[in-house]
Amino acid sequence: MGNGRDGGDDAPGAQERSGAGGWTPARTWVAGIVSAVLVATIGVVFTSWYNTAGTDVVDRISGAAPVTIGHVSVETDELPLALRTPVTDQDGRRVLLGAHATPAERQALLTRHKVAPIGRTIITVVLTGRRTSLRIIDVKPRVLARASRSKGAYLGHTFGETLPTVELRSDLDAAAPRFTTRKEPDVRYFGRKQIDLKKDERVTLSLEVTAEQAYYEFDLVATVLAEERAEQIVINGPDGPFRLTGESRDFRSFYIRSRQDGWVPVPADQVCELLKDVKRC
Repeated sequence: MGNGRDGGDDAPGAQERSGAGGWTPARTWVAGIVSAVLVATIGVVFTSWYNTAGTDVVDRISGAAPVTIGHVSVETDELPLALRTPVTDQDGRRVLLGAHATPAERQALLTRHKVAPIGRTIITVVLTGRRTSLRIIDVKPRVLARASRSKGAYLGHTFGETLPTVELRSDLDAAAPRFTTRKEPDVRYFGRKQIDLKKDERVTLSLEVTAEQAYYEFDLVATVLAEERAEQIVINGPDGPFRLTGESRDFRSFYIRSRQDGWVPVPADQVCELLKDVKRC
């Protein structure tokens, strides 16, 4: 009886354990399938969200601007230029005259003496969108410094080139400089029109800026609207603020651009003969 009693007591427990052990793999398998489906679904949802809006969120969190400035250039090759201060040291004159001077040395000299186009220049700016959707609602010059016209030196040329015509222009002599068109000089261009950009889409702006009354240092301020939030983007020239000057009547010295490199001094009695566009002539 002892053997029967022992066997009777053990049988139900063995069956229960067997039953529990049989369900455990099934539940584990089902849970694994559910987890895989959830992960896949979440992955698809996240990928879809990231592709449509996630990059915008990441850019905002990181403080990235809604547009990037891909390129900035200032037209100087076809324009007379003025130096703010004269070149008087021997090494500076060597570089200015082009004697064994590299382009980098020449540009450094011009920057040091605050070279500026005389009267007008053309600025080219390339902007690239960094949001899925944005709008450039305004671009305008912002005057940072105003002084008397530059008269350190006049750097001219006699090659006969002229600047191309650009539709948008702004006069720094105005009380509130803004870009207008030649057809409607009294109407603010960006008051009527804006520029829509998508992510990675580019726009090239060609902007003419003029000045007669003074020397100016300025930048460009673009106002960009992205997701109902306006941000201002400051655009400077390749070596800092843009510069432009009206033409002085009493330059301290005159030079003509050489067809090789650098500039050639112009004797005072030949200025009006060789540089017919100079105001004093």
